[in-house]
Amino acid sequence: MDFNDDYVMTIDGKAVVGAATIDVVNPATGEPFAVAPDCSKEQLDEAVAAARTAFDGWRRTPIAERQAMVAKAADLLAAHADELARLFTREQGRPVDGARQEIEGAAVWMKAVAQMEPPVHVSEDSDAQFIETRYVPLGVVCAIAPWNFPVNLAMWKVAPALVAGNTMVLKPSPFTPLCTLKIGQLFDEVFPAGVFNVVSGGDGLGPMMTAHPGFAKISFTGSTATGKRVMESAARDLKRLTLELGGNDASIVLPDVDLDAVAQTIFMAAFYNTAQICVATKRLYVHEDVYDGLRDRLAAIAAAVKVGDGAEQGTVLGPIQNRRQYDRVMALLEDARAGGLTLIQGAAVPEGAGYFVPVTIVDNPPEDSRVVQEEAFGPILPMLKFSDVDDVIARANASEYGLGGAVWSADTDKAVAVARRLDTGTVWVNQFINLRPDTPFAGRKNSGFGVENGMEGLLEYMAPQAVYVAK
Repeated sequence: MDFNDDYVMTIDGKAVVGAATIDVVNPATGEPFAVAPDCSKEQLDEAVAAARTAFDGWRRTPIAERQAMVAKAADLLAAHADELARLFTREQGRPVDGARQEIEGAAVWMKAVAQMEPPVHVSEDSDAQFIETRYVPLGVVCAIAPWNFPVNLAMWKVAPALVAGNTMVLKPSPFTPLCTLKIGQLFDEVFPAGVFNVVSGGDGLGPMMTAHPGFAKISFTGSTATGKRVMESAARDLKRLTLELGGNDASIVLPDVDLDAVAQTIFMAAFYNTAQICVATKRLYVHEDVYDGLRDRLAAIAAAVKVGDGAEQGTVLGPIQNRRQYDRVMALLEDARAGGLTLIQGAAVPEGAGYFVPVTIVDNPPEDSRVVQEEAFGPILPMLKFSDVDDVIARANASEYGLGGAVWSADTDKAVAVARRLDTGTVWVNQFINLRPDTPFAGRKNSGFGVENGMEGLLEYMAPQAVYVAK
């Protein structure tokens, strides 16, 4: 398979060209380098119909066989990690090593999910009756993946949905469709026709999918604003729903930390993937006793880190992935500058049309400033002082989001006590972004609806069926 051109959709086991095309831009140059199919309404209907036709046979396929096919698909993904990584960097912007890590990590994730099996509960087994609750698949899943982790977050949906016995139509972001389209062709070697379909298109395709009556469930990862529109669309015919949305995650640094030991890790917790991570540290609360020391260490790291084209040797942080997000980040930066906030910026970024933003630390801004209250989803980190633990917990929780958070301390027990008071679905102590396929990941408040990963995530793609048998 050529990974550099011929980008096609996979519908009912066939390679399908689009009714039209959309440009795919390299964010390091700001220039289009490929075109992807733009799925029409008729082609979407064909994909949904194929998935519906395939569903009956797929759900009756023994789960061990479904698990084996998902594991085989994972092996294919891992086998082509190098080719996919180079393509990933061109469309997403992340340096090649980080791209390869995502693809290989997605394969490992799929293998772990392929070992999961839904439980069976027996409520009664008496002389009078036998009552059993088992879990059954829902039907055709509409999966919509984002551009920040386009492969991994897609596989978070693909693996449990298919293991559970559903069929799927997957749509990647219009900004990062190419790797996913190639994965659709790879997986066509494994799954029966119609079980796994991949379509791509512009901004109109997502709403077309969420409104389609042929889907039983929608699994969406993206912004909170779009997630609310998805939920409204799903309500029309009561589709099941999983939404993994935005976050404005707070990290709390207690005064007993070893700054030299944690500074590099805290920096990457905030800026890895150019801070385009839903659970990145986006508000950094630091005790006043260690504030200056940590600020100066982070500033030194920012001054030394290379920001540039992910295809170049030594690049650590790539560009913002797309122009729309770049404009949002720059507007937030200009607002902070216009408000007289103190900005500490890192190394110079490449000149030209690429979507590069310098690593920026905002030195102790007011709590009500936009840079604190809004999710940047770009390399702008507000650092804020605190002196009282109860006060900083209240400030951390005073957000419309509740996705993740972190606490840093030399005293683990003290850190855990603080962590348990954060209103978030996930919280880390002295680490960051450590996620596992066997552990549920869920947002609170405006950060999401439903669960991904773990047995809870698998059961999001299933429905309980209680069977009462009279004896």
